[in-house]
Amino acid sequence: MDSVTTAPDRSDLSSPPGMVFVPGGTFRMGSDRHYPEEAPVHRAAVDDFWIDATPVTNRQFKDFVKATGHVTFAEIPPDPKHYPGALPHMLYAGSLVFSPPAHPVNLKDWSQWWQFLKGADWRHPYGPKTNINGLDNHPVVHVAYPDALAYARWAGKDLPTEAEWEYASRGGLDGAEYAWGDELTPGGEHRANTWQGNFPYENLARDGFARTSPVKAFPSNGFGIYDMIGNTWEWTSDWFAPRHEADSAKACCVPENPRGPREDASYDPCQPDVRIPRKVLKGGSHLCAPNYCRRYRPAARHPEPVDTSTSHVGFRCVLRRGDRTDTRA
Repeated sequence: MDSVTTAPDRSDLSSPPGMVFVPGGTFRMGSDRHYPEEAPVHRAAVDDFWIDATPVTNRQFKDFVKATGHVTFAEIPPDPKHYPGALPHMLYAGSLVFSPPAHPVNLKDWSQWWQFLKGADWRHPYGPKTNINGLDNHPVVHVAYPDALAYARWAGKDLPTEAEWEYASRGGLDGAEYAWGDELTPGGEHRANTWQGNFPYENLARDGFARTSPVKAFPSNGFGIYDMIGNTWEWTSDWFAPRHEADSAKACCVPENPRGPREDASYDPCQPDVRIPRKVLKGGSHLCAPNYCRRYRPAARHPEPVDTSTSHVGFRCVLRRGDRTDTRA
């Protein structure tokens, strides 16, 4: 593998609390070896930025809610006009919770392991009778895109672009399969919280965790950033497109600080009456398994409707040099 091409090291710049400085550079983004939406591999360049060393935790999100009174999307009953055709008794506040079946199921039918539970939200991650006692240092979950963006703005930060996120995740390794090299478990060591066993019914938890793990439970990458892979998926600010744009024919033209399409490009013709835009998720989660979802890699990406929250999606923030202010998180 090649080392990523970076700008001059400016890591002596003081980092805001809880953030890591990432020197800008050029890298190969995407993959031609896995899922079609990751292709084609192409060159991209990003400027210097800071990124949260870990996903935003329950403790940090609790501070945000206490300071602002923010009510998350999962806590608000859906507006019927946004969901034409939905039965009124189905429009209640809640969120998607992973509920593993006891036996093998059709892997093409995600409803076999996901349940939309009334009363599930960031304070009640597995349903109304659960809580986050003892989970202060775990990533916050059940946050929809507007919730993540609200937190970022409160903290004086922003959500990362897909390019920033992937560049940071690679940790200085250009073209490597994983954030730590080309082996999933080098020397038998688990480097991220993922699924071991047959998904979705057999979780061997050989990495030590059946659900989310505390942040920093696994080694950091080459930039000193934790949990970029596995644990929880993370929101980015980019709209989803089914494929990346290929490299320009001009060798000199490398997109600088690229952004996704200006609007959502993932329209689902199977649901013509429901037009909910999708943002890019990155990083995979503790539910990613070799037999189902091999998205525990920097290049992996997934479209997520902006109004959706689940028990395996969280986020982290970035701060760019031109926008630096004092932060609260």
